[in-house]
Amino acid sequence: MSVTLGDVWADGADIDAPVQYLKGIGPKRAELLAKVGVETVGQLLFFVPRRYLDRSQMIAIKDLRPGDEATVLARIVTSGTRRLKTRRQVISCMVRDESGMMEALWFNRPDLGERFRPNQEIMLSGRVTRYRGLQFVNPMFELADEEGEFSFANTIIPVYPLTEGLSLWTIRRAVAAAMAKSLAQVRESLTPEMIEHYGFPGIRDALQAIHFPKDMESAERARERLVYDELLYFQLLLALRHREYAATRKGASLVVTGELTGLLLKKLHFRLTRAQERVLGEIKQDLASERCMNRLLQGDVGSGKTVVALLAMLVAVENAAQAAMMAPTEILAEQHFHGWQKRLTGIGVKSALLTGSTKTAERKEIIAGLESGAVQLVFGTHALIEEEVKFNRLGLVVVDEQHRFGVRQRAALLNKGLNPDFLVMTATPIPRTLAMTLYGDLDSSVLDEKPPGRRPVATKLMSGLDRDSVYQATARHLDAGEQAFVVCPLIDESERLDLASAVKTFEQTKAALPKHRVGLVHGRMKPEERGELMERFRKKELDILVATSVIEVGVDVPDATVMIVEHPERFGLAQLHQLRGRIGRGSRQSFCILLAPRLGLGDARERLEFFVRTSDGFELAEKDMEIRGPGEMLGTRQHGLPDLRVADIGRDRKVLRQARKDAFRLVKLDPELKQPQNGCIRRTLLSRYQGRSELLRVG
Repeated sequence: MSVTLGDVWADGADIDAPVQYLKGIGPKRAELLAKVGVETVGQLLFFVPRRYLDRSQMIAIKDLRPGDEATVLARIVTSGTRRLKTRRQVISCMVRDESGMMEALWFNRPDLGERFRPNQEIMLSGRVTRYRGLQFVNPMFELADEEGEFSFANTIIPVYPLTEGLSLWTIRRAVAAAMAKSLAQVRESLTPEMIEHYGFPGIRDALQAIHFPKDMESAERARERLVYDELLYFQLLLALRHREYAATRKGASLVVTGELTGLLLKKLHFRLTRAQERVLGEIKQDLASERCMNRLLQGDVGSGKTVVALLAMLVAVENAAQAAMMAPTEILAEQHFHGWQKRLTGIGVKSALLTGSTKTAERKEIIAGLESGAVQLVFGTHALIEEEVKFNRLGLVVVDEQHRFGVRQRAALLNKGLNPDFLVMTATPIPRTLAMTLYGDLDSSVLDEKPPGRRPVATKLMSGLDRDSVYQATARHLDAGEQAFVVCPLIDESERLDLASAVKTFEQTKAALPKHRVGLVHGRMKPEERGELMERFRKKELDILVATSVIEVGVDVPDATVMIVEHPERFGLAQLHQLRGRIGRGSRQSFCILLAPRLGLGDARERLEFFVRTSDGFELAEKDMEIRGPGEMLGTRQHGLPDLRVADIGRDRKVLRQARKDAFRLVKLDPELKQPQNGCIRRTLLSRYQGRSELLRVG
């Protein structure tokens, strides 16, 4: 079934036409619009404002507060041009109303220099800041005409994402032209029942109101409609994936005999927590079903995910199948393998480790063992998905820290077997709304309990001025046979500054603790070099490891009880939590010191103090999303999911939950969306994701 983008619109519409053919645009402005993701008339119609300026409410200058979005009606007192040390040019206007004065600044707008004259009336709209008094920086403005009137007084002005050279008024004119030309051709994307149930405006009314609102209430209602629309189709993708996986991936039913799992449990020096027992039960139920397992296993740092995954892998072996665990780094793969090899050998299970560093002879032997079935469990990295690696009967695939792999890499390992079961494991706590977005097509299990006996890590925020006392305290722990991490932030993507920072800290640490052995590990090292240093640290051949954030995942050193984090303000909360999880893995009290350059960090200080108070990874993940926004955490390209253009899953959590519920119910009742009443849903879905076969398989 071939459907084009134009099928969302009636026949003959020019919705696929490039925006350059709209009145007043042309090739140059079209290039600027392309930079903000707008290339066609249809994309322009759905290019929604990120906020609004309400010019129906004027505010006196004396009542302005920093951070306010406000409109001021004032008179120009003085204006002029000056050049900063950075050679940037600034246009400055001092303006006054009856209540006070403020400054308006425009950067790199030399064209404005001749427009402002003393005693002119001016309307200014923007966000208020304070620097030596109240300011607007790059505000929207309008000068009164000869009769003292303003064209846009008492109106609501949408503010769109911009790029250099692209003005708000250019977008306004382009949107107006697109609406006049093509709005009548836009087809409805929701069923009449949905629109009536939620009291939504129709799609054309919603687009009219989002771009040219009568009031803030109609703008917000239009946004709700478009947010629901976007999230519904996003969740429909996930619901269809879930249905397709269940319908097409029929696997072998793995009988849980308990033969090997029981033997391993007897060899453990601890009992499973209730959460581990519950999650293992969910996994066993999946494995026993003919439907392939497709499950996400989430757990906070130290909650015992690996042992649950390993027990699931043993169920596969009990059924004469093989199991593979793929980790994102050699260090993590080696840790999984070395941590369990002896116990596995003790119960008669042959395991192997396959990474890029595996020697040629050993590699050939492992590959032969996988093909013959002699190797029953394999731990590895990307090396597992290489073409020459073949399995005799792959029954279960476990992917650790899935967010570090691309869609194709995960699929490549799954395709090594005939519909193997699939378990995703992550130690990175994911906010519930993000989990519904990233992993919405997977069933989910959460380990929400930690093994008893582990003491919480004591966390402290200290100033760089306290560095000497921090080193003295660290020395006492080292003298007692304990070990320490010193962590430096990644400063830039080139890692040159990162390396310089790490080397400087390494030299500083050696000078401060001369009696102790100090190692350095950073991102520019080859994986085998990093692995060798980590192994030396694990074997206690080093007392202190200075590292960049390459250690945040999976390093397990029971004697490491101290972590000093340099420049903690440069890390996200979730990343700090992962780092802190590298200590406190033994029975001794552990300490995490956040060594900030100065404690007057404003918002950063508040965020770090929240981290000091909170040890719950899921609570920290929610806060991290609230601060950084979901965009930075989402990484949809890595997950093969489409970008969200309207919705903000942090702000729109309630709508996301409802859209998910509606999408899954719709697919359950009409799996191929072929019922007449769902015709507009099917048409819009096929059109919206045309050419994205990895996202969409309908019917």
